[in-house]
This record gives sequence, structure tokens and C-alpha cells, in this order.
Amino acid sequence: MAQQSENKIWFITGSSRGFGKIWTEAALQRGDKVIATARKLSAIAHLNEKYGDNVLTLELDVTDTEKVRTAVQQGYDHFGRLDIVLNNAGYSLVGTIEEASMDNIRKLYETNILGPVAVIQAVLPILRKQGHGHILGTSSNLGHVTLPVIGYYCSSKWAFEALHESLALEVKDFGIKVTIIEPGAYATEFGSKESLQFAAELDIYHDFKSQFFNELGQMQKGDPNATPAAIFSIVDTANPPLRLNLGNGNLSWVRDIYAQRISTWEEWDAISAQAQGLSI
Repeated sequence: MAQQSENKIWFITGSSRGFGKIWTEAALQRGDKVIATARKLSAIAHLNEKYGDNVLTLELDVTDTEKVRTAVQQGYDHFGRLDIVLNNAGYSLVGTIEEASMDNIRKLYETNILGPVAVIQAVLPILRKQGHGHILGTSSNLGHVTLPVIGYYCSSKWAFEALHESLALEVKDFGIKVTIIEPGAYATEFGSKESLQFAAELDIYHDFKSQFFNELGQMQKGDPNATPAAIFSIVDTANPPLRLNLGNGNLSWVRDIYAQRISTWEEWDAISAQAQGLSI
């Protein structure tokens, strides 16, 4: 059973909106200390007035690697320890595979993939020296399945999942834990203009995208304010899982998708085996 032994010190990216905002405030409300970061300092300045010395607010764009290193060091110097590092900053690119420009794609990957990597690389020397630490990464159920129109976002989460899975194996012997958080559909600000970028539209996809957005709008969304208890269960347990679904619909969807994949692989297994080039 999860038990909180002492107040923890968090480093959180993307603290100004969505899950990052909710989890930052929830950690502070339970008495933990937080290094809260956001691209605009004004968006999190109110935390100083409300939580005083328990919070350090820093302006941070995760795509600036040098600023990431500086923020991590500043946070560590301020509180003297880092217990939980939550990579939460990210956004979605809306557009079909054909519509998105190379600039659109690069910017998405710089924030959703290279930004978290910069944070991880900055904190690892500190966590190794401490002999403990827990890296959390906010992914998505779309790290296993895909939807049209946001395919590049899905691809960034597939990469995010792979990076964290490899990381978990690499740092286990240093006493460092890794957990990938996989929310389903929630009523957060993730759908706001600040969290979405739109590719230029091609007329040929207009009807397809209209139908997609209509179906998306009818999807039942969870209450993000119900999630902190699950996050605390993960960070307070001695043996956290590599992955944690948030929401009640993720598992069935992923199970169905993987059943289809396995069925296809099995159907073509004879051809696959022949391609090995060795007699069996």
C-alpha cells in the first residue's frame, strides 16, 4: 500500500495549464514543495502568493536546452533535493500527415520529445548522486493507439513511450524509477489554442476532418481534478509501475488494438519466418 513517508520535492514542466497545473497545485496542497515551470512566468506567479516558500516558479521553454539545465540546477540549489521530475510540457499538432509542414513537425518534436530528453539529461546526474529519484512522463493512451488528424502528436507519444521504457532499464541500478502516465480523454485546457497548433488545410480533407471533430466532440471526457490521487499513489509507493493508465476506457481500447495486431502478425507469421533466411 502506498505511504507518503515525507514531503517530496517536485520539478514540473508545463505547470500553467491542464494536468500540469492541477498536479502542481495538488502537490503543494498536500505539503510538498514544487519547482513549477512554464513558458510564461506570469501564468504561474500566483503560486508564490498562495504557497510561499514551498514553491519556486521559473520561466522555462523546454526547447532551450541551456535554460533547462539552468532551471534544473536552480531548483536543486534552492531546495537541496529533487525527488520527482514530471515531464508534462507538450502540445498537439492538428492536421493530416499530408497537411503538416516540416516546420510544424519539427516544432512539435522539439517540444514533445527533445524537450523531455533535455530535462531527463539535466536531472540524471543529480538523481544518480542522490541515489534516488522518480521520473514521471505525461504521455497519452495515444502512445499505443492512433487517431487520424493528430497522427504527428500520436507519433510523438509513441517516441516518448519508447524513450522512457529504455530509460527505465538504464537507470534502475542507480535507484531511479520511471513511470509513464497515460491519460485518456479529459476535460482539460489541452484543447485550447495555447495547447494546439494547426497545420494549413487542404480542401480534400475538409469533410473527413469535420466528421472526425464531430466524433471527437461527442467523446466522454473525464474530470482532470479526479487524477491527483492516482499520481500520488504512484509517487508514494516503493515499487511504482512503468505505466499507469488514467481513465476507465484506455485498457479496453488498447487490448482490442493489440489483439488485432497479434492476429495480423500470426496470419503472416509463415511469410515472416521465411524472411529470416534460415531453415527451421
